[in-house]
Amino acid sequence: MKVFLVLISLCFIPLSASAGVYKWVDANGQTHFGDRPPAKAASSEVAVKAAPASVDAGAQERHQKMTEFLEQQQEEREARQAANAKAEEKAEKQAELCRKLRARLKFLASVSTFYNINDQGERVYVNEAENTRIREDFRKKVRNTCGND
Repeated sequence: MKVFLVLISLCFIPLSASAGVYKWVDANGQTHFGDRPPAKAASSEVAVKAAPASVDAGAQERHQKMTEFLEQQQEEREARQAANAKAEEKAEKQAELCRKLRARLKFLASVSTFYNINDQGERVYVNEAENTRIREDFRKKVRNTCGND
């Protein structure tokens, strides 16, 4: 955080230097400089050239570490967002599957009896115990897949 504040303050140095510097000599002959002209003395504006900001090696290293940290944070954020998007997509697919399974379960409840088709293409109806087993197996599948909604 301190590095950030130092870098921000370095950015404003040229702005404050260009705000205007005034030079005047007081009654005792002393030369003064200030950012505002004096009220009772004649002054002249002085052109001040801002020195290029020099950054020591430690500040450069801290800046590099901060940049790496921010890049790492961005990568982690993007990875979390991708994982969240993937989880949402999976949840949507699961919800659609459950909707279809429940519709099928409702249909199975309306069917009075089930049948199989033999090798000759004929319907072979199953007995009542087999009907009950088929319905119960499908209910278990829906409960295991979708929960007990």
